[in-house]
Amino acid sequence: MSTPSSTGEVTPAQQEYPEKIDAAVLLVAGVVVVGSIMSILDMTIVNVALRTLQADLQVGSFSTVGWTVTGYTLALATVIPLTGWAADRFGTKRLYMLAITLFTLGSALCASADTIGELIAFRVIQGLGGGMIMPLGMTILTRAAGPKRMGRLMAVLGVPMLLGPILGPIIGGFILEHWSWHWIFLVNVPVGVIALTYAWFALPKDVTRKGESFDFIGMLLLSPGLATLLYGVSSIAGEPVGFGKTSVWLPMLIGVVLIASFAIYSFKPAHPLLDLRLLKNRTLAVTVITMAFFFMAFFGTIVLLPTYFQTVHGASTLKAGLLMAPQGLGAMITMPIAGMLIEKFPIGRIVPFGLLSVFAGMLMLTQISDTTSFVYTSGALFLCGLGMGFTMMPMMTSALRTLQSHEVARGSTIININQQIFASIGAAVMTTILANNYTPLANLAQRIGEYTVTGKDVPSDLLAQAATYGTNFATEALHDMGEAFSHTIYISAALVAVTLVCSLLLPRKKEESHYADDGGMVVMH
Repeated sequence: MSTPSSTGEVTPAQQEYPEKIDAAVLLVAGVVVVGSIMSILDMTIVNVALRTLQADLQVGSFSTVGWTVTGYTLALATVIPLTGWAADRFGTKRLYMLAITLFTLGSALCASADTIGELIAFRVIQGLGGGMIMPLGMTILTRAAGPKRMGRLMAVLGVPMLLGPILGPIIGGFILEHWSWHWIFLVNVPVGVIALTYAWFALPKDVTRKGESFDFIGMLLLSPGLATLLYGVSSIAGEPVGFGKTSVWLPMLIGVVLIASFAIYSFKPAHPLLDLRLLKNRTLAVTVITMAFFFMAFFGTIVLLPTYFQTVHGASTLKAGLLMAPQGLGAMITMPIAGMLIEKFPIGRIVPFGLLSVFAGMLMLTQISDTTSFVYTSGALFLCGLGMGFTMMPMMTSALRTLQSHEVARGSTIININQQIFASIGAAVMTTILANNYTPLANLAQRIGEYTVTGKDVPSDLLAQAATYGTNFATEALHDMGEAFSHTIYISAALVAVTLVCSLLLPRKKEESHYADDGGMVVMH
């Protein structure tokens, strides 16, 4: 039984949350999962379609096609910092429905694109919606669950976050093998309509905070800072010279300067765009640092392994995606268990064991070569997945649970910005390290393979270079490629080791939830 405040709204201090997960909160969780799956899958599905887009839209430069990914990422970076303020000002339900509408509209427009310019522009519209979906989903779910059920329900949100990068290549490969590229966007339209209708009926009425002014200076510093930093990072991929290019280091430098300027400035206004004062909360601060290293290792490996299966073992896009499935299966097994454990044990006694499992799996993957069996890689990925289920969402849950209700939207925004930056850095760094580990022979083989995959004739000068290596060209090239992947994954394993060390600083004693301490707003059922 809850008691309304003087304004007629129920506050966290007054709201009584049942310990069992009831139908009302499951409805809310369903809305969040549908929206999250739609946005996360789209990011990885498009990645596998880039070569197809280049051929069908008759684009001369692959780097131009890459802007379909870069434009989406930059839109995400621009809008994520605004989400915390907008959620408090306009309400999470309104904003979540707006985000789904923008994403669905952008998907329909992408499917109708006739030129690469149109597709890039429409992907930006998609990104403006997609960037708000995850932080809003975390906020909605946290407020709906309350402190007693947060661990179990946040585990639900972890499913699309962990499975999205794995299922994306599978779904994308299947669509491209059976239909045209337009369907990678069209499939979002009916899902978006369902999610929008579902949200309208399932999400509770909004409660807003109208007293906070908008931080324009913060926006002018942080959003462009994130966008230019991620632009520089995204420019690294596929370039052996990596950070040495002016088009890479200059925007990254500008981005870092703008973000650092925002960090200094953010402590002055009463209500900054991104409230870094929240990092005075030790649990949140340690979680953000730990997850930064984890995101670099996890997303860096996610980028490498499908490429390894395709280039070294000759797997199709669909098969490469299926070979990544054991990681998702492992996470699905342990994530619900972690959701229950986080409500009984301190986070510092759960996450390190998960990271040990991830580290063991990564060490196995450092031994891959051109002759490694799929059984071996499946075992290693399954071990990584088991550990991941005990890692990412428990850390997020623990961090958000220590915040007061009015801090949740801003806290989830910090976590999502952290993920976006370090996941992008991890993918770019690993791609660059891999390119620099390639021998001239492996580079030549990859260039020939790119022509073969897209159905184009291999230039005669490349064939002549290949002929100089004799009849063992293919065998030696695959061996060199396998070694390059193996050496690169050592970096991922090292990052997991650093993550493990950071996780030892997480609370080892049970912390009380401060969610209801401020008597702030909460959603009602």
